[in-house]
Amino acid sequence: MRPHLLFILGFFVLASLYFIPAFQGKELPMQDIRQSYASTIELRKFKEQTGEFPLWTNGLFSGMPAYMIAFDYPNTFVGRGVDFVLNLIPRPVNLLFVTMMSMYLLLLVISRKGDDEAETDPETATRNKSARRWLAATGAVAYAFGTYLLLAVEAGHVSKVWAFAYAPGVLAGVVLALRGRYLLGAALTAFFACMELNANHLQITYYLFITLGIYVLIEAIALIRAGRVKQLGMGLGVLVLAGGLGAASFSKRLLVLNQYQKETIRGRSELTGKTTAQAAQSTADTTVSKTAPSAASQDGLDKDYAFNWSYGKAEALNLLVPNLFGGGAGGGLDEKSEMYKELVNKGVDPAAAKQFVELGAPTYWGDQPGVGGPSYAGAVLLFLFILGLSLSTHRIRWFFLAGALLMIGFAMGKNLLVLNGPLFDYLPLFNKFRAVTMTMGLVPLFLAGGAMLGVLAMVERNLSFNDLKRPLAISFGLTGGVALLIALLGGTFFSFTTANDVPVLAQYFGEQGATEMLRALISDRQSMARADAFRSFLFIVLAAGAIYLFVTKRLKPVVFFPVLLALLTIDLFMVDKRFLNNANFIPKTQVNSAFEETPADAQILQDKSLSYRVWDQTGSFMNDNRTSFFHQSIGGYHAAKLRRYQELIEYAFPKNTLNILNMLNGKYAIVQPPQDPANPPQQPQAPVASPNPDALGNAWFVNTLVLVPDADAEMSWMQRINPRDSVVVDKRFSEQLKGLSVMDPTGATIQLTKYIPDHLTYEYNAPKEQLAVFSEIYYRGDTDWNAYLDGKLVPHMRANYVLRAMRIPAGKHTIEFKFEPPVVALGDTIDLIANGLLLAFIAGAIFLSTRKKTIA
Repeated sequence: MRPHLLFILGFFVLASLYFIPAFQGKELPMQDIRQSYASTIELRKFKEQTGEFPLWTNGLFSGMPAYMIAFDYPNTFVGRGVDFVLNLIPRPVNLLFVTMMSMYLLLLVISRKGDDEAETDPETATRNKSARRWLAATGAVAYAFGTYLLLAVEAGHVSKVWAFAYAPGVLAGVVLALRGRYLLGAALTAFFACMELNANHLQITYYLFITLGIYVLIEAIALIRAGRVKQLGMGLGVLVLAGGLGAASFSKRLLVLNQYQKETIRGRSELTGKTTAQAAQSTADTTVSKTAPSAASQDGLDKDYAFNWSYGKAEALNLLVPNLFGGGAGGGLDEKSEMYKELVNKGVDPAAAKQFVELGAPTYWGDQPGVGGPSYAGAVLLFLFILGLSLSTHRIRWFFLAGALLMIGFAMGKNLLVLNGPLFDYLPLFNKFRAVTMTMGLVPLFLAGGAMLGVLAMVERNLSFNDLKRPLAISFGLTGGVALLIALLGGTFFSFTTANDVPVLAQYFGEQGATEMLRALISDRQSMARADAFRSFLFIVLAAGAIYLFVTKRLKPVVFFPVLLALLTIDLFMVDKRFLNNANFIPKTQVNSAFEETPADAQILQDKSLSYRVWDQTGSFMNDNRTSFFHQSIGGYHAAKLRRYQELIEYAFPKNTLNILNMLNGKYAIVQPPQDPANPPQQPQAPVASPNPDALGNAWFVNTLVLVPDADAEMSWMQRINPRDSVVVDKRFSEQLKGLSVMDPTGATIQLTKYIPDHLTYEYNAPKEQLAVFSEIYYRGDTDWNAYLDGKLVPHMRANYVLRAMRIPAGKHTIEFKFEPPVVALGDTIDLIANGLLLAFIAGAIFLSTRKKTIA
């Protein structure tokens, strides 16, 4: 264990050095974390009062389950215990540290010799064990510092990064189990499967398990051919049990997610498209998100939406040359750039020109709508990976090759429909996920595995330079040769421009200026690609030179392995620091005060009503949680919003805005103050609050009932309904309406008297039987949301496409709505049992494993 401690300490030091501001009272202003935090404010306030998160929140999208926002998992004590320990290390240092540890473990497991392959010569055994540790550490650094992962950290995609971090550990357990180390393999699989689910990013977990299927298939074929069917059966058996135990330890999360996703934009729509197509053509509203899935899709996400972020056909070359496609979405140039010179020549202030080229120049020219940076894996790593495919005789190299190619193929999305089209249509769950480019984060895992196996084969087989001539030539040609071609002839192979360039530049410089600036921009893009191509070529030459010196005995192992690690680390650090560096950190006090109260917020907050909603018209209200930080919002930001609500906002809200706003109890709008074009203000004006006196409140009675046959008809009505007088109900709820004579509600009153997000109480007084409509979102009525009349369970229905309605008797009564999903209690029970079994199993495996040899 002692030799491993040095590398473990090295991982911590490396992560700490990269994120040194984390130890200086600073944090990254992670955009997704800020958005997520804003969405949890209402839930956190009630937890402070009750000690538990409510199961429902009205903070965003007029109301949704809290499952995917802030939710208690009291019985997942294995995951919570590990999180507690890891959170003692500042974030994001802990993210990179765990990623390196997990990958180090995987590479040690893969490179370990079996008992029948152990070296007999003690000196050789010692040398090879040392090589395995150094190469495992090198591969761990390569995986953790792949640029995609660092970009995810910068963006605040923390759950995604944790899923990447634990992925190698899951694979390590599977490898051990199929190699006959059943107990240890099962324990590792169960533990890392538990932590993988604890990361709470099922898209990465899904892609990981697809690749695991490839590995299992390769191993199964090999074991069957070798006549070791029993070993295969035993291995698969313990993996099923271990994986099941790991999954069961997060049953609550999986159960609620399985139930919830059916109601979200990832589930099946009831709309056929007849109404939605007409609505989409007739609206010119630009504040409603048009990036949401098409309501006409039958199940899962719309294909265009899911593949909106897709790698271009040649864009994967940025694994080798980071700035080939311009790097990030904006900036990255300096005073030496052609754009800067052109701007200054046009009379632009040099300081303003410098700021524009550094932060705003549209240098990215790939197929994606925008990126934070390239998915650079490292020129050194790619060179070693291709070399490894030639040198290693281990069958797992084919798994690494297949995994890398498959993940790149997935990332290409719409640009490789021959692969992704059938998968989207037929592979279960594939169409539930968007932004397929995130598979690029797994590519360095496979590249690092193949690369380290190749170098290890070179060491273990004591290969000479003559043995390496052909493999080195192939690897150098496919990496260094390609880099050199791009450097010298990049303009021959690539246009360095897109159809969007002129429209984007025209926003800054006008039509004529855009054409002139485009020439400068293309020149700068070519220069960026050329510089990085030469840079990659240089690193490949250095790596090849180090290998040459090693195999010709001019460089001893004690020097060679640190040199290789240093080359790879420097290669990655130089690119990573372009996109995530010390300048990205800000004081914690600034992070915590990310959302500043405006005069409009202050004005609205003077209203002490129990519950009302706010529509912020100053931005993209369906893609921002800022409003949720202070108020209950009509909009919000979340990847799994309820499908019916998205459809209402997309297809009815633009055509019938005020009436939809009224029925959602939109009591206030945040708007920009009106301006006099003849006397424009000298400074930007702060938004103001605009009260909506026509908001219908928390509940009201109607005098007209419209029964409709299906969702299309209901949506059609929502585009013109006046909800103050009328209500639209799907005929599936007609049983609840039998014999009801909708009366004039004059004299009837109803009001909200107690507000808890998942428990609402109303008092009403009605001289006659009435139909009440509530400005609350309908969700799994009479199953999860239950209605009670004077404490007695009664049915309620969906109305106006998304709201709740209820037939109520005459008299003075109390109505309660309680969110009581049975799946929560069931999940808690299974979590408790499974976590107890998992803890006992891991403890037993550790105890028994201490009696046997260590991994390396």
